[in-house]
Amino acid sequence: MKKVAGLILGLVLFVGAASAQTTITYWQYEFQTRMDAMDQLIEMFEAENPDIRVEHETFAYDAYPARVATALAAGDGPDVVQLFYGWLPAWAPAGYVEPLPAEHFDADEIAANFAPLVDAAMHQGQYYGLPTAVRSLALFYNLDKLNAAGFDGPPVTWDEFIEMAQAMTHRDGQRLTEIGFGVSPAGQDHHVLRTVLTRQMGTEPYNEDYTEVLYDNEAGLAAFEFYTGLITEHEVGVIEFVQGNNGYRDGFRLLENIAMIIDGSFAIGDVERLAEFNWGVTELPVFEEGGVQSNYASFFMNGLSPNAFADEATLEASSRFLKFVTSDEAQLLWMEIVGELPASRTLIADPALAEDPVYGPFIRAFEYATSEVFFDEGGQRDVMLDAINKVVLSGVDPATAWSEAAAEDQAFLDAAER
Repeated sequence: MKKVAGLILGLVLFVGAASAQTTITYWQYEFQTRMDAMDQLIEMFEAENPDIRVEHETFAYDAYPARVATALAAGDGPDVVQLFYGWLPAWAPAGYVEPLPAEHFDADEIAANFAPLVDAAMHQGQYYGLPTAVRSLALFYNLDKLNAAGFDGPPVTWDEFIEMAQAMTHRDGQRLTEIGFGVSPAGQDHHVLRTVLTRQMGTEPYNEDYTEVLYDNEAGLAAFEFYTGLITEHEVGVIEFVQGNNGYRDGFRLLENIAMIIDGSFAIGDVERLAEFNWGVTELPVFEEGGVQSNYASFFMNGLSPNAFADEATLEASSRFLKFVTSDEAQLLWMEIVGELPASRTLIADPALAEDPVYGPFIRAFEYATSEVFFDEGGQRDVMLDAINKVVLSGVDPATAWSEAAAEDQAFLDAAER
């Protein structure tokens, strides 16, 4: 009888513990290293918080924002949701994310503990989320191909970049078999054009409060002509030389038919895991040695959807999880698996990181990088893509295409909710 009573008591305790457990749902987009890192973080979190269970769901990147919008409108979807900082000006007014509750997140502590660029996680003076990592851009290069072409190291200037890219571009008759630069307007190149090249040429792309487009000028046009000229004049790149959103990256890390790409630090993990050649990373080229440096800094952040506020238990569990996945411990694991850099002021200031041959170029870029504000990130990205395609695919005069892009971009700024 004692054994039976003990079993019954154990069953009651088990059922009681199970009933006290709060289940929350976390959503992010599909990117293998990010998924692997989050799975590990969830396992660690659940071990430390046995009263909370986290369901991890992922979706294809292109479909992800629409899935979030549809699910939340139906009263379904995530409690904790990952979003690109550039989506915040649209997501906050739409109610997809809510301000971080003051009882769980102290704004002064956030400002003190996170890198300044995390201010882009604010909308109308309130934080709507926190990042596990931040990233900038750099030039990835195939060192074996560079050496075979007669170069000892990567380019410092854009003239050197073109020379090296041309030397690593190969044809079989008229058919390109290898290209020197993995052009990807839909990847990171629209940021390279809008944020990097315009500033290096001498113009800010927008005014300080992002109410006016400033790049429709001589310097901005020079940046646009330089970028499109890589394809039309210097013939070192082909749009979608390898098909797919990640084609430029696949051509570099897997197929080895692309010698150089510009990509974010989030690509480090996959390149380390998949590349079977000697490769390196360097800061983005400049137009002359000692010239203006510029870079684009960004991050995905984790925020709380309206679902997280359904009851006190869900809000408590969601807040604890968000704090954990943005802790210093989580940031270090994320850097090891994904390659993105810590968002913590303390971690990112580690001198060893700045001197690291892989992480260093990204770290140093934060000194001169900008996180642009987008009011319609997808629409404003398409403005750049359409302008490039008009010139490259349709033969439109660059000045016409660039002025049309500026006008379309200005329309997004004029329509923005502020």
